[in-house]
Amino acid sequence: MAEPPPDANTGKPAAAPFAAAQQCIALVDDDRNILTTVSIALQAEGFATRVYTDGETALKALLENPPDLAIFDIKMPRMDGLELLQRLRERSPLPVIFLTSKDEEPDEALGLALGADDYISKPFSQRLLIARIRAILRRSELVRTEPGEVPEEPAAEAIVRGRLAMDPARHRVAWDGRPVSLTVTEFLILEALAARPGVVKSRNQLMDAAYSEDVFVDDRTIDSHIKRLRRKFRAVDPEFAAIDTLYGAGYSYSDER
Repeated sequence: MAEPPPDANTGKPAAAPFAAAQQCIALVDDDRNILTTVSIALQAEGFATRVYTDGETALKALLENPPDLAIFDIKMPRMDGLELLQRLRERSPLPVIFLTSKDEEPDEALGLALGADDYISKPFSQRLLIARIRAILRRSELVRTEPGEVPEEPAAEAIVRGRLAMDPARHRVAWDGRPVSLTVTEFLILEALAARPGVVKSRNQLMDAAYSEDVFVDDRTIDSHIKRLRRKFRAVDPEFAAIDTLYGAGYSYSDER
C-alpha cells in the first residue's frame, strides 16, 4: 500500500528513504483530497513528493529547496497560484504546471504569460498529468545533470545570433552579455527560432519544438510564451525587437536587431 503523502505544513518528504536519482514533484493546493490522490499516484510512478496547502509556505520552500517540478492550483486562499508563480518567477525558472478549472481560460492565459510551462484543466486523468510531468522533466534533463555525470547525448553547441547567446547544455541565455532567465519551454521556443534566423516558424512547429508528442496545446499557449519572452528581454533591453510576428503565419528571429 502506498505511503501517505508528506505533512502539508512542513512539506517534508515521506519518511521512507528515496533513491538518489529520484525526481521530486511539489504539489500546492488547498484541497487535501487532491494533494493526497495526486501524491500517491506520483509516488507509485517513482517520484518523491512534497505537498503544501498554501502559497506562502510553498514559496519559501520552493526557493530554499527547489524540487524538479511544481504543480500549482490557481484558486487558493491568501496567495493564489498566479501570485505564487509571479513571485517565484522573480527568482527561479523552476518548471511549473497549473491546475485550472474548465471555466478559467483567462487564468490559464495569464498563467502562461507569467511563465508557467503547461496547464491541465480539472477534472484531469492522472495518466495525462504524469505524461505532462515526464515531458517537461525530459526537456529539463540537461539542466539537472549533476557534475561529473556524462549526458546520454553530446551537448548541443552554443548558439550566438547577433546580441543573443544561448548555451543549451547549461540552459543559459544572455543578451548583450546580460543574463536572461527563461523557463524550459521558453528556452526551447527561442532556440527553435534562433536556430534559423529569418525563417518563419509556424505555431505548430514551435509546439513540436517545445512539447512532446503526447502533449496537446493550442495557439494561445505559444502566443503567451512569445509575449513572455519579449517581456523578459525588454527587461534588460527596452529596445529588444528580435522576435518578429508574421500575422497568420507565425514567428521568426532576426539577428540584425
